[in-house]
Amino acid sequence: MLTWRRHITMKRKQLDHKLRSSYWLIGRKSQLSLSNKLLVYTLTLKPIWTYGIQLWGRASNSQLDILDRFQSKALLMLMIVPGFVPNAIIRNDLRVTTIRQEVKKHCNTYRLRLTVHPNHLATTLLQGLPCNRRLKRHYPEDLVTTFNY
Repeated sequence: MLTWRRHITMKRKQLDHKLRSSYWLIGRKSQLSLSNKLLVYTLTLKPIWTYGIQLWGRASNSQLDILDRFQSKALLMLMIVPGFVPNAIIRNDLRVTTIRQEVKKHCNTYRLRLTVHPNHLATTLLQGLPCNRRLKRHYPEDLVTTFNY
């Protein structure tokens, strides 16, 4: 059975390793300003989990929650706040989008790039979806239209 579980757990291990190695730079005792810490997060950690997001973004909710927990952990590390502050407030204060919002944004831009691509074979990727779907199978194209989180 093909699932995204192995890929997402491998990404989580990569992210944990990168976060541990950059703790001295973005940790609570760091002398960097909050905007610089957020910049380090955006430039080093975010590209790891956004790579290939157009494909694995349709993974199950429990798999996306693994990356969501990492994002919450990393953002909590950036700010000097107690652990009981809700993650939504931290994301709102830092103006950081959630994992699911990033999935939708990346899928929209990918679809727009395919529609204006000079190669006619690339534009055919958006067509030809089977109209008779069985077993609740999801396609990456569904992210653009039916992503309700």
